Amino acid sequence: MSKSFWIGSAALPIAAVAMAAGPSDEGKIRTLEKQQAATWNAHDINAYSALFTRDAHIINVLGWHWRSRAELQQKLGRAFGSVFARSQLTIGDVDIHFPDPDIAVAHVRWTMTGALSPTGAQGSAPEQGIQTQVLVRSGGSWRIADFQNTNAVPERAFPPSR
Repeated sequence: MSKSFWIGSAALPIAAVAMAAGPSDEGKIRTLEKQQAATWNAHDINAYSALFTRDAHIINVLGWHWRSRAELQQKLGRAFGSVFARSQLTIGDVDIHFPDPDIAVAHVRWTMTGALSPTGAQGSAPEQGIQTQVLVRSGGSWRIADFQNTNAVPERAFPPSR
């Protein structure tokens, strides 16, 4: 067989993967991110947690690791009644990458107002950050399987070397 046949054959699976996750998948994920803000702002723990898989791993902005949707419901649900009772989440830029047709990685910028610190103090709660989410497609819908939330401060240049 010719060299061009083998090169062309090797490119077919790569092209298939690139085409399998398309604009409709990106749109569904962007809709999920809008739902994240809407369900958070409604302080509806059941609707918010439904965006996650049952066995999701969640690391919140303080570095607390929750190992299931049920744990998220329990702990964040309690916070919706206290430190997040007046919080409002706004989703900003969403950058989506598909390493596989049924897996997406999203980097989600957010801002929040009205939140208190975990101790209930004002003024020390994170107000902006970025989430890294691994999403999985199952039955045509996307759910968050892994979630890492990080507080963000404006980027600035490192000092010059000495």
